[in-house]
Amino acid sequence: MNAYEEFMQSVYKPMREQLVANGFTELTTASEVEEKMEGLEGTAIIVINSVCGCAAGQARPAVIEAIQEAEHAPTHLLTVFAGQDKEATARMRDFFPEVEPSSPSIALWKDGKLAHFVPRDDIEINEKETIKAHLVEVFNQVVAK
Repeated sequence: MNAYEEFMQSVYKPMREQLVANGFTELTTASEVEEKMEGLEGTAIIVINSVCGCAAGQARPAVIEAIQEAEHAPTHLLTVFAGQDKEATARMRDFFPEVEPSSPSIALWKDGKLAHFVPRDDIEINEKETIKAHLVEVFNQVVAK
């Protein structure tokens, strides 16, 4: 690894650790994504993580707080890092081709299919509290059924 790559890894590390420290499984390769998604039972929240400000200020904190506050939270907490783990991110996006790729974004997976999706556009224009409240409502409606 050259000095630039080493520096960039140190920059991204806290962004990765924020979700992992809150119970998320980080998938870094396409094969890890396939292994986890194929035959996944129950519900999963999937965060397509990124380095942008709306990921740091809105998406990651909103998802973490929504999971803590929802009466019915998803069973599986998964994340891939767009721009860093490109093959893992591309493979994850293959599971929901009906939505345009965006990062950050938040997907709710249930019964082998996409149940809800929050794209970057909806993250950028909303405050963390609004996103959190929306996710809590979605979790309590979709996960509970």
